[in-house]
Amino acid sequence: MVAEADYRIKLPVFEGPLDLLLFLIRKNELDIYDIPIESVTRQYLDVLYAMKDLQLEVAGDFFVMAATLMEIKSRMLLPKHQQVIDPNADDEELDPRWELVHQLIQYKKFKEASAKLAEMARDSQDQLPRPASAFAPASERPLKHVDRIELWNSFNVVLRRLAEKLVVGEIHAEQVTVADQMEYILEHVKTRREFTFSSLFTEKISLRTLVATFLAMLELTRLNKLRLRQDEAFADILCTAVEEKALETPAEPTTVSPENEKADPTPLPEGQPPEPQQG
Repeated sequence: MVAEADYRIKLPVFEGPLDLLLFLIRKNELDIYDIPIESVTRQYLDVLYAMKDLQLEVAGDFFVMAATLMEIKSRMLLPKHQQVIDPNADDEELDPRWELVHQLIQYKKFKEASAKLAEMARDSQDQLPRPASAFAPASERPLKHVDRIELWNSFNVVLRRLAEKLVVGEIHAEQVTVADQMEYILEHVKTRREFTFSSLFTEKISLRTLVATFLAMLELTRLNKLRLRQDEAFADILCTAVEEKALETPAEPTTVSPENEKADPTPLPEGQPPEPQQG
């Protein structure tokens, strides 16, 4: 007599009714926006019966979803003239499946995001983070020298930022020169030894003043009145005044009085005796 075979049925572990529905949709390669509610309801109930036959504890949410599926199925079987239609509802909301589809789409997004975070967590286990003490203090980090091309790029950033705020209207003959803006920057330096490049440009600045200020900045840099630096790529440019070295004061020449001239005669050659002084 052949011994009775030991058959075991293995069911996937579902986190909830939406997880089970999403599994059935993927398994049958169904369109999530056009769910065949009758077929999905039948398969959903088959899984619940299998879980009960295996004496698995089934949460109440699964039965609530089963009741929801049967309600949607019954509403879709009703003739259109017997359906209760909201006149303010959209075309999608008129479909009895619309709310269920919306829940499935949201659940699918969260499930994919959760899987991505879990993958990132697994990848981080194979990485060794660099300790914070290994970084040099900000004051000891070498600063990047700023050339004129990077200064021009920063000027373009300021232009784009202020482009929408420049008012086009009546044009006045505004007398703004590069020399005026050089004096303005030098006065600004007296109160702030270090400032950012963008702080020179206010929101209400005119285009003429904008260009003159930029040219004044270039001229002061050429004259070695300002030093420019950039702590990191794409950061705002820092402007620092160049301290002028004080000129060394020459030593005052030693003055000799007439009395000292008489008291200190010219040194005589070696071996020659001094002449006697007359009274």
